[in-house]
Amino acid sequence: MAEKRQILVVDDEASMRHMLRLVLEKEGYQVAEATGGEEALAALARESFHLVLCDIRMPGVDGLAFLQQAVERQLPATIIMMSAYGTLDIAVECMKRGAYDYISKPFRTDEILLTLRKAEERWRLWRENERLKRTLAGRPPERPLIFCSAAMEQVAEVIGKAAEVHASVLVTGETGTGKELVARALHARGRRRAHPFYAVNCGAMTANLVESELFGHVRGAFTGADREREGLFGAADGGVLFLDEIGELPLELQPKLLRVLQEGEVRRVGEARSRPVDVRVVAATARDLRTEVAQGRFREDLYYRLAVLEIRVPPLRERPEDIPLLAGHFLQRAAEREGRPVPRLLPEALQLLASHPWPGTCGNWRTSSKRR
Repeated sequence: MAEKRQILVVDDEASMRHMLRLVLEKEGYQVAEATGGEEALAALARESFHLVLCDIRMPGVDGLAFLQQAVERQLPATIIMMSAYGTLDIAVECMKRGAYDYISKPFRTDEILLTLRKAEERWRLWRENERLKRTLAGRPPERPLIFCSAAMEQVAEVIGKAAEVHASVLVTGETGTGKELVARALHARGRRRAHPFYAVNCGAMTANLVESELFGHVRGAFTGADREREGLFGAADGGVLFLDEIGELPLELQPKLLRVLQEGEVRRVGEARSRPVDVRVVAATARDLRTEVAQGRFREDLYYRLAVLEIRVPPLRERPEDIPLLAGHFLQRAAEREGRPVPRLLPEALQLLASHPWPGTCGNWRTSSKRR
């Protein structure tokens, strides 16, 4: 069944709204109505519309004010303005403020339908472009994870089971064991693989920067906020957000993250209302979060929200059988990069590698049934 094309008609005259509804529903549109700009903004915040037909002269929030606010709030809709008092200056002003087109009243039915069809094509191209951008952003890494150990086979099995569900995942393990690669594997194997994957290190930024990076901000929310920022939760909508070093998240920001996980909505810094988001959160930490909770440095309720599923990545010293595979893989990559033959590792070298404690190291992902 073809997707219903949703359109919002904004006009303070009931007769105009009624006429447009009859014409548009006959053409297969799903029509909603608003009597003014304020009502239209509320409607766009509640649900998505492909198209908006909006009159200019209305009491309260008029058409131009509605257009400006809709563009500033980045509300996704193609807006076509209408007016019975049309002049070239008004048409130019509408286009400058972000309108797709401008129609003078009275208009013929075929005129407005042609304009809508062109606007729909623009919407279709925009949506396809967004889908392609999400697909490219969410493309899994070309580096596979290499292992042959039973310990990593267990990790891979858990990843396979966890990939198909929505629950939050906490990935634990020492620094360098490959926690982000686990997160990427969860994304690549799950139902969200065609949607974006974003990663952020919570320990690499100040509290203010983390808040803006995660949740976004509106223009003027703080000094230096000269433009709006969507935030990673908004950018990752439909996909996966990887929160590395979650144990470093400042305590004052933890309730805000908890609300996103509980309610599925995010509020940008400086904004009064919340926006719905559909994001799977995968967090990672090298810390013992249970100890952090006991010592008051991490919220217990947030810990349980994050650790619905928990995956521990073992260090190399617990899976030494993976070392020859990894050593060969990295030697081959280095040789290809330098344009040289792949060197052969002597048994003595492999023995030294196997006996090393490997603090803060990991391997890439590619399953192998070969045992050594």
